[in-house]
Amino acid sequence: MKVLISAYSCEPGRGSERGVGWNVAREVAKRHEVWVLTRPDESKAAIEAELARNPVPNLHFVYFTLPFWQDSMRWGQSGAMQIHYYLWQIQAYFVAKKLHQDIGFDLAHHVTFVKYSSPSFLAFLPIPLIWGPVGGGETAPAPFWQDFSLRARFYELGRDLVRKLGEIDPFARLTAQKSAVVRATTTDTAARLRQMGAQQVQIVPEVGLLEDELWALRQYALPPDAPVRFISMGRLLHWKGYHLGLRAFAEANLPSAEYWLVGDGPELQALQTMAQSLGVADRVKFWGRLSREATLEKLSECHVLVHPSLHDSGGWVCIEGMAAGRPVICLDLGGPAVQVTAETGFKVAAQTPAQTVKTMAEAMVCLAQDPALREAMGTAGRTLVSENYGWRVVGERLDHLYQATARPVAVEVS
Repeated sequence: MKVLISAYSCEPGRGSERGVGWNVAREVAKRHEVWVLTRPDESKAAIEAELARNPVPNLHFVYFTLPFWQDSMRWGQSGAMQIHYYLWQIQAYFVAKKLHQDIGFDLAHHVTFVKYSSPSFLAFLPIPLIWGPVGGGETAPAPFWQDFSLRARFYELGRDLVRKLGEIDPFARLTAQKSAVVRATTTDTAARLRQMGAQQVQIVPEVGLLEDELWALRQYALPPDAPVRFISMGRLLHWKGYHLGLRAFAEANLPSAEYWLVGDGPELQALQTMAQSLGVADRVKFWGRLSREATLEKLSECHVLVHPSLHDSGGWVCIEGMAAGRPVICLDLGGPAVQVTAETGFKVAAQTPAQTVKTMAEAMVCLAQDPALREAMGTAGRTLVSENYGWRVVGERLDHLYQATARPVAVEVS
């Protein structure tokens, strides 16, 4: 088939949304002829260099950006970029319309950004659109706002306002209604999409790992049983919930255990102060921001991944933790709730902070005292990731989805 992919963010060798854009396009191009709409200012040099080293004959890139705003990073990476993204989506429609007249696509697939409250104008092309996975419909439960600073509360209020404005945007609603298939990263986002009029909604995480990454993570042996080390990895932001992890670690009262935090961010000082006040500073290590390779090396030295995020659409770190054979303790919220199972970790109900901390502490004690359980959950996690979250598997499932989505159109035309 001839497939049109919209990937505002796309770059080889990167994680997060850039990696999603690139890896989806590359996997689809193994089975179909693919044209990718993306920006030249972010990743063109990296894309062209990778294609020169490893050509993909079926993969074509169409670069464009706004004529009056060519550098999408010029005015920052938050609000200004969202405006650039919205306007770029409008431009993408006209670029795609002309391409479709010349090429005749069988279907379109919007891949990045994974933002459910911003429209994809490819929905207005006369071909089926697969939208997503898209996320962003998650909210930190109200009882947990009591731990947020004033600045953090304003952030959450602003996020909710922008999201609600997006939900009433007629073009976002039409995107949801006109898409042949909408893929949501979480149950929360799926519910919001249905309210916007989406009919065919699937819940599918956006995450994936390359085969060589899966192989490398499978090589991580479990470290010696003592000291038992818990680890959290990611930006130190209020909604990542690391304050809950610290409180749970203190309540677990495991004298020989350690809790490692890898990452940097605005909550660093508050977390360090909390560790002191809880009396666990001597067993908590803040490693700061490390490279991905160094971060995964720290993961290999630990036994359990703790990821208490309050509204995470993705949760890549949970996939990496399970691929490395580490049990996961997460909240039963957002992306991690979709990825982690009862066989691979503990999904903690998030009703109140006190209840959550207590249940997380119990999970920490359980895993610290039971090496056999850690090993069993780790083995189950590796199997789960291998069978569901390798990019090769993602590509195969996308192929089935493309065939099912495009087939009705082919029958109608004939």
